[in-house]
Amino acid sequence: MQRILVVRNDKIGDFMLAWPALAMLKASMSCEISVLVPTYTQALAKLCPSIDQVLIDPGMEAKAEAQQALLAHVKEQQFDAVICLFSNFRNAKLMWQAKIPQRWAPATKLAQFFYNHKVTQRRSQSAKPEYEYNLDLVRAFLTHNNIATQEPSPPYLSFTNKELADFRHTQAMQLKIAAELPWVLVHAGSGGSANNLSVSQYAALIAGLWQAYPQAQVVLTAGPGEEDLAEQVVAQLGEIDPNQHRVAIASGLALPDFCRLLACGNVFVAGSTGPLHIAAALDVPTVGFFPLRRSATPLRWRPLNSEGRHLPFHPPANAEVEDMSQVDIAEVVAEVIPWAREYLS
Repeated sequence: MQRILVVRNDKIGDFMLAWPALAMLKASMSCEISVLVPTYTQALAKLCPSIDQVLIDPGMEAKAEAQQALLAHVKEQQFDAVICLFSNFRNAKLMWQAKIPQRWAPATKLAQFFYNHKVTQRRSQSAKPEYEYNLDLVRAFLTHNNIATQEPSPPYLSFTNKELADFRHTQAMQLKIAAELPWVLVHAGSGGSANNLSVSQYAALIAGLWQAYPQAQVVLTAGPGEEDLAEQVVAQLGEIDPNQHRVAIASGLALPDFCRLLACGNVFVAGSTGPLHIAAALDVPTVGFFPLRRSATPLRWRPLNSEGRHLPFHPPANAEVEDMSQVDIAEVVAEVIPWAREYLS
């Protein structure tokens, strides 16, 4: 059995977009798949059904001793191949120093000279979704090794029906909402990634959805340090409609439980950030907001939903590429309402 290392040691959203490539690799050949990820994606990696072993990257800022320990650990694993879905000079040099026989990566930047198998992709052109670039690398690896490709399909992350039913019941009691009614999960935080909607825009969107779906239970999800932002959305909703429905705020969940909460959603709404990509890996219907900057467009960062279960929005063509204030929420609501009928009625 071949031992393969896959490197995706950047942000959570980027890591989630590697899951189809991991699923393709696992389905196409008999192999043991290890991943190199940072500490903050370790819990997610352990949920991935395609991953057998998780290696932790201490990060480029770690001391020399930690870097040497990482190199020694990678070496002792005796991998047959490495596929660097995220390639930089540090990753490239590490894999070369580890003397992994097959070293695969995109053919970009000076780092490519440390690899002996390169695929020209030109990701900077953002001509296709990020997950497709990842799949292309795995396809090239499989073709080179004369292995037939098995195409993956969503969902890439799932939980059992009983596990979710129990979790939904427990969360409903804690959040004081109805378990039997549809849940709309809204994540107003950005996690420092792409620009997001404002508090007032999220509040207006929620208010518009309530008019069409008064039975919807709205849950604002908040990561570490985002609780105040969620409270601001609630306060803004109060100004729009003093008789508003109750809005629950879910925060402080460990990452695996946060994933289970997202799996309980009938619709998930967020900017282009990690939680959006987790929800999409679960194939929960998603509404996403993206800037127009070429490296951050709805096409480049398209989530992993199956066809028809993702609705993207961005500023108008004549707006500044990062100016999310130009997203017309009335137009968004008008488009979301009929699309969401299947999931919220």
